[in-house]
Amino acid sequence: MKYLDDNIDVIINTIRQMNGNSSDIADRKLKIGKTNIACIFLESVSSDDKISDFLMRSLTDTVKKRRIISFDNLFDIIKNNLLNSKTKILKDYDDLFFHLASGFTCVLVEGNNQCIAVETKTKLDRGITESTTEAIIRGPKDSFTENHMVNIGLIRKRIKDPNLLFNEVLVGRRTKTKVCITYIQDIAESQTVNKIKEKIESIDIDGVLDSGYIRDFLNSGKLDAFPEYVSTERPDVVCGSLLDGKIVILVENSPFTLVIPGTFIDFIHSSEDYYQKSINTTFTRFLRIAAFIVTLLTPAIYIALTTINQELVPDSLLISLSVQRQTVPFPTLIEVLLLLSAFEILRETDIRTPNVMGTAISVVGALVLGEAAVNAGIISPIVVIIVSITSISGLTFSDIDFINAIRLWRLLFIFTSAFLGIIGVTVSILILIIKLVSMENYETPYLAPFSPFFLKEQKDALYKAPTSKLKKRPFYLTKNRTRLGD
Repeated sequence: MKYLDDNIDVIINTIRQMNGNSSDIADRKLKIGKTNIACIFLESVSSDDKISDFLMRSLTDTVKKRRIISFDNLFDIIKNNLLNSKTKILKDYDDLFFHLASGFTCVLVEGNNQCIAVETKTKLDRGITESTTEAIIRGPKDSFTENHMVNIGLIRKRIKDPNLLFNEVLVGRRTKTKVCITYIQDIAESQTVNKIKEKIESIDIDGVLDSGYIRDFLNSGKLDAFPEYVSTERPDVVCGSLLDGKIVILVENSPFTLVIPGTFIDFIHSSEDYYQKSINTTFTRFLRIAAFIVTLLTPAIYIALTTINQELVPDSLLISLSVQRQTVPFPTLIEVLLLLSAFEILRETDIRTPNVMGTAISVVGALVLGEAAVNAGIISPIVVIIVSITSISGLTFSDIDFINAIRLWRLLFIFTSAFLGIIGVTVSILILIIKLVSMENYETPYLAPFSPFFLKEQKDALYKAPTSKLKKRPFYLTKNRTRLGD
């Protein structure tokens, strides 16, 4: 750490040398009476209007009658006249450049080895818009943005509780990104909060550009395909999680937040479940579970029944399947893998392609590819149906990490069924259940409230009771369980 010099020119030259004489560094020197004053700022992150209309005008109008101005007097003048800006006193070059890069203008006084930092940042982010990754049918339409203070404000306006805390930590040796640990003090478990704080404070990395950079540091360290957190850009999802006792991680310059701990049931639930009638929500949740089972098991069961366990298939259906496969040159396993791979490629193309043309490419690609493959005798029609059902069921889920976990386990089911048939499918199901049951995330069982099973917790698991009946928070998240008074 190098402390500031007491010469204005030396300070300005040092800052320029630190940044390689970057073109966006600007300075302006003033002389008030017999005192030399300089302002230095970065044009790329600072607002010219704020600097000229507020800071410069305040300096010239307030102190123009003084012949000699001291550092303390100048700080008092700025602090008392610029009430809408943050003001700080800085003493070293690293802190000075950090504030310059954060949109501050630094005021230097000749003969003093300190400077005054005044916030004059410009708006470099988009406004509040509807979520682009999570479809909103009913509920609030706003979503988080890249502006850190705006994100905090979107939570504050929903939860007006003094126990709602925002603890910030700077992460990244070069980016110095604000990572905010958010929780409700009298609901969240203090042990979990402290563990998360320790992990974030121990992160030593060059830079953090998105919340995804720190997720691996927050995980348990095991190679688990299923995600241990919920990533969302919806403030209502975040606030609902906070009220349940969870901890939320906000990362500067990222619209995606991390909700910890994440459980399996979080990916079956949706925030919109609480905006609809309970009977409709219950039906929808069972539909999602059915879709999860279908997208995971359908290809494997088809391969097992047509290759190894043919005695389980009715004769008429088996004959029909055999006729369809007469011209297909590949084994069933290769046939299914080829078509699944083609669909996943089309899906990735749809995601990466601009919206104006992405949907057209995926629809045309699927129709042309499926029809051409069947007509050419490369793929049988029943496999097109099987893969279509599998893929459509997988589209029920929007979380990309959860989708990727389903992909990996689907492959395991496919390969075990190809070699062991229905026995392989059964063994794979047992392995999956054992894996999910054994997973813990900050001492929270991943399959809670199913394992361990508590009857009272089933009011908001698959079955959704009316909101007036949900008087307790989940037992596995907090000890402060009272949610609704009698």
